[in-house]
Order: sequence, then structure tokens, then C-alpha cells
Amino acid sequence: MKLLLLGTTGYHPNDLRQTACFMLPESGVVLDAGTGMYRVRGHLCTPTLDVFLSHAHLDHVAGLTFLFDVLYERPMERVTIHGEASKLDAVSRHLLAEPIFPVALPCEYRPLTGQIRLLDGGLVTHFPLEHPGGSVGYRIDWPDRSLAYVTDTTAALGADYVDRIRGVDVLLHECYFPDAMAAWAEKTGHSCTTPVAQVAKAAGVGRLVLVHLNPLNNDDDPIGLDVARRVFPATELGRDGAEIEF
Repeated sequence: MKLLLLGTTGYHPNDLRQTACFMLPESGVVLDAGTGMYRVRGHLCTPTLDVFLSHAHLDHVAGLTFLFDVLYERPMERVTIHGEASKLDAVSRHLLAEPIFPVALPCEYRPLTGQIRLLDGGLVTHFPLEHPGGSVGYRIDWPDRSLAYVTDTTAALGADYVDRIRGVDVLLHECYFPDAMAAWAEKTGHSCTTPVAQVAKAAGVGRLVLVHLNPLNNDDDPIGLDVARRVFPATELGRDGAEIEF
């Protein structure tokens, strides 16, 4: 199974990274539709496409407006946008309001309710996350592997979502700030390095990939990878264009 990191920063793109977008091309799945969404076009290989939104903040949904180019000369049987009903409504009424975006997108919308079975048999479940305005995380289980995606929340060992990601092979988890900015993480509803690594260790995941990094920091290591690895050695820093096999 291949996981493509198409956008690994948050809030706004910078010269190194686009905003949140991750793709499982063999499953026809995209997790969040940030500005990295335009890169999906080059990896379409299934007759359907399922886009799962964590929430409706612009750095996670702006790429929906790129769908016409993503799908240009790439006929699909179905394109579905999944998300909480209130978030889908906000996207429809505001981002896609006629004065802003006057043409209906070539997709259907499906509010999250229960589990969702993917084309390749994977089972998607969602769970709530603490974040201003609300957010959800996702877990996908196949018979022989699993993945969880947690973004826009403040990592903590006591957080309810820890049990929902337990034992996954790969955990994509936001890490917007280094530990020195823990107060800002708490204030803004984001995460810093050590608590994310502690969550990965407590949940017994196989690999931790840190994403949704602060776009103001263009350093090769903006969050202190060595700090995370002291707690959870199987940690890596997400980079745009990276491919992860699991």
C-alpha cells in the first residue's frame, strides 16, 4: 500500500510545502483537500475517488476548488466528498457560494454517519477531535494493514482519540509547533512535538509521520525530530512528494 504526502503544512503554503492533502492512490482515497490537492491528478488510478475532510478550515478544503483540473480528461464513475454535515454545509454555502465559485463541483457530498467500505475493502471509521470549530480524525483498516490520520488537535495522553488509533501501522499526526511553543499549541488547538510522540508510543502504533507543520519555519527540521525520536524512535518528518509504503 502506498501513501503519498501531497501537502504537509498548515494554514498557508510556503516554498517547500502545500497545505494538507494525503492520498492512497490504490484505494482511491484522499485525506483532506488543502492546496496540495492539485497533485492528485497525476496519481488517479481508480474509477472512484473518495475525499475525506477533517474539518472545513480553508487550509483543508481550498483544494476542492481545483477539482475541475484534477479530473480533466480523467473520467470517474463517482467522486464523493465525505465530512461532518455541518462542515459540508459550510463548504457549500461559503467556499462554493456563487459569487466566489459560480460552477457546481463534479462531485457528490456524503455526511459522515457510520463506517464506510472502500473500493478495495478497507473500512473507514471517524472520531471526534478537540479543535476550535471541531474536527474529526480517521482510521482505515484493511485485513493486513491500518492507517490513522489525526490533524488539527492538541495531542495529549488523556485524549479520547488515543484509543481510536491504537495499534495502527502508520499514524499521520499533526505537529505544528516545537515543544518551546507548547503554549501556542494549546491556545490554537494544535500539537507540539513531545506530546505527539507520547501519544504514538501509548497507542502502540508502528510508525509516526509528523505533518501539518508550521509554514513560517522553512528549516529542514522545524519541530525537533530528535526530540520525538527520543520518545518514539519510529518517527519521521513528512515532506511534500514523499511516498510511504506500508
